[in-house]
Amino acid sequence: MRRALVVLALAALVAIPAAGAGRSAAPGVTSTQILLGGTGPLTGSESQYEPVLSGAKAYFDYVNAHGGVYGRKIVYRIEDDQYDPTQTVSLTQKLVEQDNVFAIFNSIGTEHALAVRDYLNQRKVPQLFVGSGATAIGQQHAKFPWTIGLLPSFAGEGAIYGRLIAKDHPQAKIGVLYEGDEYGNELLAGLKRGLGAKAKQIVGTQSYALNASGVTSQVIALKAAGADTFVIFALPTQAIQAFVAAAKIGWTPAEYVTSVSIDPAVMHIVQLNAGPKTGVGATSTAFLHDPTNPTQKSSAGVKLYLQIMKRYLPNEDPKAVAHMYGMMAAYSMTEALKRAGKSPTRASLLHAAQNLNITNPFLLPGLKVTTTPKDYFPLGKTYLVRYKNGFWNVLGKPLTTS
Repeated sequence: MRRALVVLALAALVAIPAAGAGRSAAPGVTSTQILLGGTGPLTGSESQYEPVLSGAKAYFDYVNAHGGVYGRKIVYRIEDDQYDPTQTVSLTQKLVEQDNVFAIFNSIGTEHALAVRDYLNQRKVPQLFVGSGATAIGQQHAKFPWTIGLLPSFAGEGAIYGRLIAKDHPQAKIGVLYEGDEYGNELLAGLKRGLGAKAKQIVGTQSYALNASGVTSQVIALKAAGADTFVIFALPTQAIQAFVAAAKIGWTPAEYVTSVSIDPAVMHIVQLNAGPKTGVGATSTAFLHDPTNPTQKSSAGVKLYLQIMKRYLPNEDPKAVAHMYGMMAAYSMTEALKRAGKSPTRASLLHAAQNLNITNPFLLPGLKVTTTPKDYFPLGKTYLVRYKNGFWNVLGKPLTTS
């Protein structure tokens, strides 16, 4: 009798599907979906970055409408951290521990990525294509292998401006506005490296705190220092304030501005507040196509971008190119998910993200997304651009940033 009961019990175990049958062993992955999570400023002072998140979601909607990834739909759950690293921490923990996301993707901000990096690496949760080009992320892959950024190297971008100023304005008196954290400090260090011996021509530096409400006093101080060249290493809100403040105090220096703040929508706000000549002639770097640039409207990337905007974000402004950045990031993530295999794990996703070599339609010609286990800067090149005729004009050939 006892033997018969044992046999029946074993038969019952065979008959009952294993827990999670039809789904991957990985958290956030079922037979029908892949759940990703991310944080960023949907509201608050830096909400100009909201399109980065909605643009990524729109691209995933497009992918889902075309079959998803091996039949699974990508679900992208976004939490509003209002660009506050403290909120980033609690919301990321929620995404991992309560929502059980497969990976953290496209979260915005260097300080924010660093605030949760230890936590995610300890748990071996992929933290992929975060909005940062910080050396602390790009060059610490041995210690933090689960974290990969996406932006070009901040230090490399700063060095490009330094070399250009030294060449084009050898007698320049340079004033620098920068965010007083990892992001701004790396750009400033890169600028000094690019200037070389001419770094002594920096006549003033002024920092501002993360989420500062205004930078007018800093701009006034840089003008008073005698600067005739203004380098703006600031986020969109503070970059807008810097351009407008300079115009309103009658300061007309040669202007250089970091790539994270050159969205056409940003320049539109600048000119609405300070006149149509404000910002004209400013120099920056860019890696994305620009749908407002008439020379790029026939590119496949711009056409796809406008198609997705019309279908999935009909009420949002396609001139806000931050949407395209989000789509570029989502394209890269989709390719990594494909390469992670039909039964993906967090480890297989990380391996895929570490070994990319893809042509991304949203990038300017000649640029690719490439990674290796020892190269965590997916975008290693960028272009110089100059603001004229209402859009950023691409100059020359791609320049190396990392």
